[in-house]
Amino acid sequence: MGDLMSLLPPLLQGLQVTLKVTGGAILLAVPLAILAGLLRLSTWRLARWPAIAYIEIFRGTSALVQLFWVYYVLPLFGITFPAITAGIIVLGLNSGAYGAEVVRGAVQGVARGQREAAIALNLTPLHTLRRIVLPQAVAAMLPPAGNLFIELLKNTALVSLITIADLTFRAQLLRADTLRTLEIFGLVLVLYFAVALCITGAVRWLERRLARRRGERA
Repeated sequence: MGDLMSLLPPLLQGLQVTLKVTGGAILLAVPLAILAGLLRLSTWRLARWPAIAYIEIFRGTSALVQLFWVYYVLPLFGITFPAITAGIIVLGLNSGAYGAEVVRGAVQGVARGQREAAIALNLTPLHTLRRIVLPQAVAAMLPPAGNLFIELLKNTALVSLITIADLTFRAQLLRADTLRTLEIFGLVLVLYFAVALCITGAVRWLERRLARRRGERA
């Protein structure tokens, strides 16, 4: 056990970087998903088509290729990002594109009668969206959003390929030094799983809180 615990410090250092990349990417992905998902539903072409292009490009191409483009190709055009910033940008954009479809589906899932009632009450479209549609849609968004956050966490392993010393990168270095492949990657699995459980717990807590608030309003 003592030998096993000696492997933890460098892995925990890598986990801190993984959590930083995950958190930064989530902070970028959430507003992007909401904005692109709503614009995707717009009747105004100048708003809808850029949203469609963003969603389809980032969903239809490899996250790894996107990462290499931002980190290795953009500098050829004079646009350079630090490695960790490039990782956050790419993972945030990638997850935001998938999240936009979650937002679109949840908004479309709100009963048409709710909108018709809002029109009858002379509510503006923005007021209807903010006070009636989004509060109901958020509850439907949370479970798939939790899945996307966990997928984002797992995709952070890609950033090890652009020299970021995340959990996977640290594990590879440690394995090269000690050749203790089974113990090292066993610990890595446990650490990823523990973080995924935390994300799942946080999403379920939000679901319960929203359900209680809806119950109180009812």
